[in-house]
Amino acid sequence: MKRRDLVRHLERHGCEFLREGGNHTVFVNRHTRKSTTVPRHREVFEMLARKICKDLDIPLP
Repeated sequence: MKRRDLVRHLERHGCEFLREGGNHTVFVNRHTRKSTTVPRHREVFEMLARKICKDLDIPLP
C-alpha cells in the first residue's frame, strides 16, 4: 500500500499528525488517546498497515 494512501485513510478516520521522528511520522487518535508511528517509505506492507490501524482503533483499509 502506498504511504500517502495510508495517511489519507488515517486522517479520514480522525487521526492527526503529531510530529516527525528520524525515520517515522507519529500519528495520534485523540478520541481513543492512542498513538503509533508510520514509516517514511514509499510502500508500507499490508500487515504493517493493518497493525497501524489496529493500534489507533480505526477500521482496516
